[in-house]
Amino acid sequence: MNDIEKRPCSSCLSANGEKIRSWRDEKTVQELTNRLNRIEGQIRGIKRMIEEGVYCDDILNQISSAQSALNGVAKLLLEKHMRFCIKEQIIAGDDKVIDELMNTIFRMMNK
Repeated sequence: MNDIEKRPCSSCLSANGEKIRSWRDEKTVQELTNRLNRIEGQIRGIKRMIEEGVYCDDILNQISSAQSALNGVAKLLLEKHMRFCIKEQIIAGDDKVIDELMNTIFRMMNK
């Protein structure tokens, strides 16, 4: 990892420099947690399907559904990251954060 990838935004640090969550929207945290809990259940279901010898196409459809659900979590998290962390850093004059954001988006697009 380079320095850009390791560097937290100023809103991610407390006054004493410890990492904290960069946004405190408990509704979003709960939504992300609920989505991840459902995805976790989907993954357990896929594992069970494989163990039970369910038809491959049915398993592949469930895998596709789980991937889509994970993409939804990533999109919501990316939105919050852009609206809070990235925006604050740009306002503070830190244009290097744009490189970090581009790297993140490119990684997301290649999956």
